[in-house]
Amino acid sequence: MQQLVNVEHVDKVTQNRYEAVIVAAQHARHLNALRLAKLKRLNEEDTGSDIESRKMTMVALRNLIEGRVKFERKDSK
Repeated sequence: MQQLVNVEHVDKVTQNRYEAVIVAAQHARHLNALRLAKLKRLNEEDTGSDIESRKMTMVALRNLIEGRVKFERKDSK
């Protein structure tokens, strides 16, 4: 079962929620690209393996909250 992301946790990570959405969306695109590349490799090799089945947006938000995603604001000094 997938846990929901609490908004208060997101607020602690970034200065605003919109920033968190942008960072998480970029990370989700990256995770999905990795997942698709792995799936393509597996189809070519025709072997069974575990492919990530969770929603990449939720995985990305969870990674952001847990500090696994590092980002830097362009306007900060």
